[in-house]
Amino acid sequence: MIAVVDYDAGNIKSVERALAHLGQETAVTRDPARILGAEGVVLPGVGAFGDAMEKLHSFGLAEVIREAVDREIPFLGICLGLQLLFDSSEESPGVEGLHILKGKILRIPSGGGLKVPHMGWNNLSFPRPGRLFQGLGGDSCVYFVHSYYLQAEEEGIVTAETEYGVHIHAAVEKGNVFACQFHPEKSSHVGMGILRNFVDCCGGKA
Repeated sequence: MIAVVDYDAGNIKSVERALAHLGQETAVTRDPARILGAEGVVLPGVGAFGDAMEKLHSFGLAEVIREAVDREIPFLGICLGLQLLFDSSEESPGVEGLHILKGKILRIPSGGGLKVPHMGWNNLSFPRPGRLFQGLGGDSCVYFVHSYYLQAEEEGIVTAETEYGVHIHAAVEKGNVFACQFHPEKSSHVGMGILRNFVDCCGGKA
């Protein structure tokens, strides 16, 4: 079973449906026992960084997430779920993230004819191998919806990048922690391949 963390953030149901389409048993939950007993954990979400961190703390989920990572349960952050894993965001000055990975979240600069938020399909490049992208070949077009982007402190954890006026760290991997700024659940067959690879990392088969 893969636990999808429920903290009243958007996009949770679409992630649950995508995993179900792969034949994977899922539970949308904020129950610590179910999260810590899962074969894998997904932290999805869209919305504001500060509001999300407030909800994680109010539901007692921040420490549960840190414990799941410490227990080396495969963990996937999606969109806002990626951003929350890092230290801070320009969206919410003074609010601390989960500090699971080192880096900061910056606002995409406006100008140059580019619209913010960035909404649409972008190709990825792969600076180093990542388990989420195994077997996908050269097809790497995925769907983004965001106004803020990751600048990871450790270049060695970055497994996918893209360009949208700035250089964006689009996916990271460190040990049992995976995260992507784009939405695999909305990225057609490429996204389903990414989720299938995550399920495989959890010991399941999709």
